Amino acid sequence: MEYRRLGTSGAKVGAWGLGTMMFGASPDWRADEADRMIGIALEHGVNLVDTADAYAGGESERVLGKALKGRRDQVFLASKFHMPTGPGPNDRGNSRLHIMRAVEASLARLGTDHLDLYQVHRPDADCDLDETLGALTDLVRQGKVRYLGTSAFPPEMLVEAAWVAEKRLRERFVAEQTQYSVLSRAVESAVLPTCQRLGMGVIVWSPLAGGWLTGKYRRGAEFPAGSRAAENRVTIRFFSDSPENDRKYDLVEKLTELAAQAGLSLLQLALAWVDRHPAITSTLLGPRSAEQLSSLLENVGAELDDEVLDLIDLLVRPGTDVNPSDLGYVPPWLLDSSRRRRR
Repeated sequence: MEYRRLGTSGAKVGAWGLGTMMFGASPDWRADEADRMIGIALEHGVNLVDTADAYAGGESERVLGKALKGRRDQVFLASKFHMPTGPGPNDRGNSRLHIMRAVEASLARLGTDHLDLYQVHRPDADCDLDETLGALTDLVRQGKVRYLGTSAFPPEMLVEAAWVAEKRLRERFVAEQTQYSVLSRAVESAVLPTCQRLGMGVIVWSPLAGGWLTGKYRRGAEFPAGSRAAENRVTIRFFSDSPENDRKYDLVEKLTELAAQAGLSLLQLALAWVDRHPAITSTLLGPRSAEQLSSLLENVGAELDDEVLDLIDLLVRPGTDVNPSDLGYVPPWLLDSSRRRRR
């Protein structure tokens, strides 16, 4: 395992991390599965383990906390806040009120007294960044959080956050967690370069495009039994009735052929491609079982030469998403017409 500094912080995380969104997410989840997965991750040198209070209604954090008993200090533990955790108007967002409640709940579920990385899961257009950073700074000074991060932040908000931290003497964000894959390259345009200029680390989620780049979704074939697509725990990216998603089937076939020519599987090519970008610090693997995790970790580390990378650029233009609907965050001023129309 290669270990890299997380942005300008002194902390180091492995090039490959464990995402736990699937922990406790299905009715047939086995109690010992998380324990097995943590064991496999540690055996392979994985130290970054990522979760969120919204995953499986908090069950991901509870399951992970039990699996980490006796091993807490062996991992760099990351969680997130922002998504709704209850019915109330203050059970969501990036306000001081919600942050202070959310962190205590996450610490209790995880069975720990601190988080190594606490991330803002999404921007909040109705909350000033100074309020958010002020609350998070207090958590760092209280010892409940070590480092701060963001997720799915647009570049202009990353710059604003850096300005606020400097001018208001707040703790700064050291990492951005973003969606990035061969099929989702929009962040190459501004997010990744901005992170590099600001000295922020980058943690990748969905490097396999929600399963598309495993090669198991093919045109005309039924979704494999037990897959996320078959169980409808997916977004629009899995529907084949749009031109954008139809193009994904073509790309999967072409990328599979390209991978074979390079002596690799599509899975190996997809993982190697993400790690090749110089802005990327760590890539999260999000398996549903210990067997899947073992398989994923056995397939990391492939090398891609410039010729293969150039051919991939011809298939999917740099800085573009095959399906814009796959975006992890859409600004509210695009969703809410009242934000664009003078009264």
